Amino acid sequence: MKKSLPTILLIGVLTFFGLYLHFFTESDVFWPGYISMMFFYILIFYFGTFLARKKEGSDDLMLGGRKMPLWIAIFTMSATWIGGGYINGTAESTFAEGYGLVWVQAPWGYALSLVIGGLFFARKMREYNFKTMLDPLAQRFGNRMGAVLFLPALTGEIFWTAAILTALGATFSTVLGIDMTSSIILSAIVAIVYTMVGGLWAVALTDVIQLSLILVGLAVIVPFALSETGGWDVVWEGYKVKHGAAASFLPSKAALGNYYWQWWDYALLLMLGGIPWQVYFQRVLASKDGKTAVRLSLLAGIVCIVAAIPAVMIGIIGSSVEDWSVYGKALERNDLILPYVVRYLTPTAVATVGLGAIAAAVMSSVDSSVLSASSLASWNVYRPLFKPDINQDQLNKAIKTSIWIIGIAATLIALNVQSVYALWFLCSDFVYCLLFPQLVTALFDKKANTIGSICGFVIGVILRFGGGEAALNIPILIDYPMIEEGVVLFPFRTLAMVSSLLTIIIVSRLTQKWSKARVLKVAEEEVL
Repeated sequence: MKKSLPTILLIGVLTFFGLYLHFFTESDVFWPGYISMMFFYILIFYFGTFLARKKEGSDDLMLGGRKMPLWIAIFTMSATWIGGGYINGTAESTFAEGYGLVWVQAPWGYALSLVIGGLFFARKMREYNFKTMLDPLAQRFGNRMGAVLFLPALTGEIFWTAAILTALGATFSTVLGIDMTSSIILSAIVAIVYTMVGGLWAVALTDVIQLSLILVGLAVIVPFALSETGGWDVVWEGYKVKHGAAASFLPSKAALGNYYWQWWDYALLLMLGGIPWQVYFQRVLASKDGKTAVRLSLLAGIVCIVAAIPAVMIGIIGSSVEDWSVYGKALERNDLILPYVVRYLTPTAVATVGLGAIAAAVMSSVDSSVLSASSLASWNVYRPLFKPDINQDQLNKAIKTSIWIIGIAATLIALNVQSVYALWFLCSDFVYCLLFPQLVTALFDKKANTIGSICGFVIGVILRFGGGEAALNIPILIDYPMIEEGVVLFPFRTLAMVSSLLTIIIVSRLTQKWSKARVLKVAEEEVL
């Protein structure tokens, strides 16, 4: 009874919230969808808190005891990337005027990042027996520099989680008729609690259910939406007329104009900036050996590409609707296109299934990102800098406290952003410019030292933030070429990454006398 109490409490909360909406508000709630959401949340919460509760050690909490089977690892790796930002953002970019297929870079960019990560990084990281992505950086550059590099890693994970929760809020407000604030807060609490209780095993077990729902739900939506809009031939012809040269995945001057080099900047950002993530390496390091880690990465990359196809098709279908007010409500924001297609272009039963798929996509990434950032905060910052003699219980408590703090921070950001796709890109932006050069040199450059790392980080920060960032209200500080309407079209992000990488390599060799390079060692399993 005690083990089932959290699930019973959740049932009570969801039921009470439904009664409140029905009797005390004027919300136009889509009740079949709300019941579907209740069932899904209860199911996931039960798996996360009950079935995974037996896992207690820090290795179990962070890495699933390094015993995760390949098939579960593929599910959890794929579900981590295929989140609300992935599905909603892909549909948004496909649909939006001025964008089109040519700007739908994230699905294939992140898929290639998994392939590159598997071929060049996964085996070495697993064979060195690290616990987190920051371990090799802390070994090579010292714990204090490792703590500094935790900041861009943390920022990326929080922005990623916020983008996912924003996608969920947009979906629920459209499909269910529930306000975004309530949707975001409720979903965040559910994910945070079961992640805190069950750790990586909870995340992995629930990901198996979530990814299955995502693939089935999206596949079911597409044929019904197509039948409502005249079929694929009609929809595709209309899309090509509306978007012209942009109705192609291949970059061209005709489609991109002056944005051509910015397109390549973003492409490299996604392919290489998708690698240095704890949410990725947590699965790699949870694999039983290096060979499994490589296979996991390659297979997950294929799954990510396949899962993006329905989202792209939904964006194209949505583009064929000239006036959404005909269906009862005008489309006010591009990031609402997927929930609009689900709500208004499919029958009630299908919309209910679609809602479960979207909610599954959101939850599968929220739990992963929150756990990953918490693992870094506890293992690479709190433990080495503040409590080196930490015991097992104290480390577990630190991880669980971090889960709450990071989850709340991401929720607050989610309540104040506008575009899912913009925030989604921003996640990999900082990671690409600041973390990728550090990870490459830490793993592959035996001469890399602390002074080189510091200088490379400073150069990366100056060149990246010198280009400004509209999403964070940071003005352009460096007079880069190709600035149009307050936007830098010059590939300054890649310039920042390459400059940071070269700075680490060159400065490290010039300063060996004052800061000798540390040797990267196979990490020993710590008994806390």
